[in-house]
Amino acid sequence: MPTTWGSLRRLLLTPQLAEVTFARRGFPVTRSPSTERLEAVPQAVVCGFEWGIDARSQWELERRLSLVDPEQRGFAYEGATMAFTILDATGRGRRTLDLLTGPGQPHIFLAYIGIGFAMARLPRPLWKKVLPDLGGTPYHPTMSWLAVDGYGFDLAYFNTRRWVDEQRVPQPYPWLGDSGYFRRAVDQGIGRALWFIHGGQPAQVASAVRKFADQRHADLWSGVGLASTFAGGCSAEGLAELRGEAGPHRAQLAQGSVFASKARVHAGFVPEHGDAASLALTGLSAAEAAVLADESAAHGAGPNGEPAYEVWRANVRAFFGAVDSVR
Repeated sequence: MPTTWGSLRRLLLTPQLAEVTFARRGFPVTRSPSTERLEAVPQAVVCGFEWGIDARSQWELERRLSLVDPEQRGFAYEGATMAFTILDATGRGRRTLDLLTGPGQPHIFLAYIGIGFAMARLPRPLWKKVLPDLGGTPYHPTMSWLAVDGYGFDLAYFNTRRWVDEQRVPQPYPWLGDSGYFRRAVDQGIGRALWFIHGGQPAQVASAVRKFADQRHADLWSGVGLASTFAGGCSAEGLAELRGEAGPHRAQLAQGSVFASKARVHAGFVPEHGDAASLALTGLSAAEAAVLADESAAHGAGPNGEPAYEVWRANVRAFFGAVDSVR
């Protein structure tokens, strides 16, 4: 049963399921089975958030999340992490830490994104409290840049006019002490949002990317690659078209796809559409792409001070640059 305070927080902080549909958001999308698949993603996030805000115990939350279809379960963990992050940042507790070192660990990549969703609803002075100390666990803090990615996705999805139509640029923030990379990580999230906003239609997604300043295209395409592989919503023919539309940014598109495959493999479930997208965008199965991600991992900043996260991304891109050079 939900708690009274939990129910009040849920009503104040999270949208209704209908409010995250493409029609309610005003996205230029024709309804189809593919768009219904994509709409299920934010709806799963909303469900996870509601369960997290109302949960009386981690066991109760974990049990609810275990009932979600494996394809959508990671998105529900996004929402639950968002809820726990808000609770921890506005009060006291270690809900997020316990979740991400416990049942949420297989979904750590999407859980970081959930932290970003919480950031979009919290004042910036509280951001210093949103990232739990996961020292000793894999991918932390390197992959915590996905929280900034999640923040960018939320901006674009819920305020599309400002962040997509007008291509506004957010104020920097010293995430992991690096203000310079913040805007790039935000753009990676905006790129993911473009996949949803345009219903997985390659030509429309590409057109939206090209409306941004040229220097933002690479990170936007990386986000498109991640979303198209993890969330699906596009046929094999459409994925081939998407790769063509990416043009000189095919390596960025492939890099995003590789990170999506790594997240799926780490969570223990790769849907059929995930394998198909990986093959179309990278030439690798999801399992092979996950191995590439592991082999490309970085463990320190780059020579010019780039965060390890960007060094990791660059290592993956270099693989695809080398592949293209011998074709």
